[in-house]
Amino acid sequence: MLIKCNKIKKDFGDVSVLKDINLEIERGERVGLVGGNGAGKTTLANIIFGNLICDAGEIIWGEEDLKVGYLIQSTYYTSNTINSMFQDTKEVIKGFFERAGQLGLKNVKSWDNTRFDGLSGGEKTKLALAHIWAEKPNLLILDEPTNHMDFQGIQWLINEINKYKGTIIIISHDRYFLDECVGRIIELENGVIHSYKGNYTFYRNEKKRQYDSQLNAYSIQEKYKQKIAQDIHQLKNWSDKSHRESRKKAKQVAGKKEYFRAKAKKKDKQVKSKLKRIEKIELEGVKKPNAEAKINFEFDGVEKKGKRMIEAINISKAYGEHVLFKNSSFYIQRGDRIGLFGRNGCGKSTLIKAVMGEESLDDGKMSISASAQIAYLSQDVLELNEEKTVLEVFDIVSKEKLSKARTLLSNMGFTQLMINKQIRQLSLGERTRIKIAQLILNENTMLILDEPTNHLDLRSREKLEETLEAYNGTILIASHDRYMLERICDKLLVFENGSIKRNEYGFKEYIDRNQKTDQCPQNKEEEKLILENRISYILAQLSQYSPQHPEYQKLDAEFNALMKKKNTPL
Repeated sequence: MLIKCNKIKKDFGDVSVLKDINLEIERGERVGLVGGNGAGKTTLANIIFGNLICDAGEIIWGEEDLKVGYLIQSTYYTSNTINSMFQDTKEVIKGFFERAGQLGLKNVKSWDNTRFDGLSGGEKTKLALAHIWAEKPNLLILDEPTNHMDFQGIQWLINEINKYKGTIIIISHDRYFLDECVGRIIELENGVIHSYKGNYTFYRNEKKRQYDSQLNAYSIQEKYKQKIAQDIHQLKNWSDKSHRESRKKAKQVAGKKEYFRAKAKKKDKQVKSKLKRIEKIELEGVKKPNAEAKINFEFDGVEKKGKRMIEAINISKAYGEHVLFKNSSFYIQRGDRIGLFGRNGCGKSTLIKAVMGEESLDDGKMSISASAQIAYLSQDVLELNEEKTVLEVFDIVSKEKLSKARTLLSNMGFTQLMINKQIRQLSLGERTRIKIAQLILNENTMLILDEPTNHLDLRSREKLEETLEAYNGTILIASHDRYMLERICDKLLVFENGSIKRNEYGFKEYIDRNQKTDQCPQNKEEEKLILENRISYILAQLSQYSPQHPEYQKLDAEFNALMKKKNTPL
């Protein structure tokens, strides 16, 4: 045993986040910590690391002088914290630069403050990971390590985790990543934990099996209770009849009164016995399993007017000597669904900020249609005023719009208690859902989404994909979530070799076309990761159907084809 959490409790104001956490983690284990947004995953990680003090309970360590490496979510890394990584011992700095190079960050030792100010979320995460690995900890705690990360970074992390000899706790909603890296899933739900031996796919399938089994047992129990209730109703009718007969017969035939009274008492006794049986079932019987909370997003319909929304002519942008893109031209038509694709630090977020007027270009011209009503979801969930409550953030005066906001928040999983919380009390995933709600409430003809699935739990990710699929406006998405890019986008803006190029086809066709051309080893590694990602997704989908189902047969055929491709040397 390396870590033992004994009856850990933690409250924030009136909200009990961790109610009774009992958990043991053995040396060398790879544990995935999962749960809905706001379930308390990061809170528990901070208690284990020592950043937070629990209100009750204790952490018992099975090893003294344990060195812990803690990757916080990239949102919290500032240029100052990144700069401090360069001030470590020579041995750590040497390993830091080496690991950063493996992650695709070149010449890190020569970076200056200007470069630090222009770091993307993925670059921050890569630098933090490189520094943590260079410190050689015995225990790793990784909080959403794949957020903002490109394919190369994720594959590097998977490989390093598989070689790592210590113990790892991973907080993540990335299905593929968890399947590749962990051997046990700890689910945090309603302030307590449930343990599942296996990877993420096993956990989801096992949880569904347990839910279906408990629901079936509960249904059988409820039918039995209904039968008892019917028996009670019948016995009461017989008892009432016996009481009436005892009063009636007492005047007509001697001795009949006691006969009917005894008969009524017998029925009353049977009624009491059956009522006790129902009480025992309600107290000790099978409880109705809690269904997963439903999350609903819904954008209003958009009237399509005009043609061209955005046009870029020979645009360029650099930070010092670091050139993001130059002499790039492209356009975005009304109704386009475009994905931004490229490595960390290639300039995706910078381009979005330039469209929104938050960044100036070094050269070229960017034209935005006067009819474009743009709703923008940035990566920065910390920009919300932390002292305001959820409702106050919307700054709504109209009663009609306030009612719409309350309904929308309820559909997105916010209870009455939660909407009166201050923003600082919410998880990053809950803050992301609030920002999405702000987008929905604003009238728009175009959505610009910068890593929209970051911090969202699995249910929220899937529902957001469904909503975007139904949206008939223009969409521009910067994301490393391949499932989302493949499902939503039919065109791409590809950031490659210092330029931006428009492709008139979606992500899947882009990958397929690249597979037909000669590729460098780095691109082959990317292709392999895409292939494995798709295989993992199909395996998860297969578990939802019986072998006789037509969708199962379709998925099974694709799975066999992908496995054949995977086993064929590149």
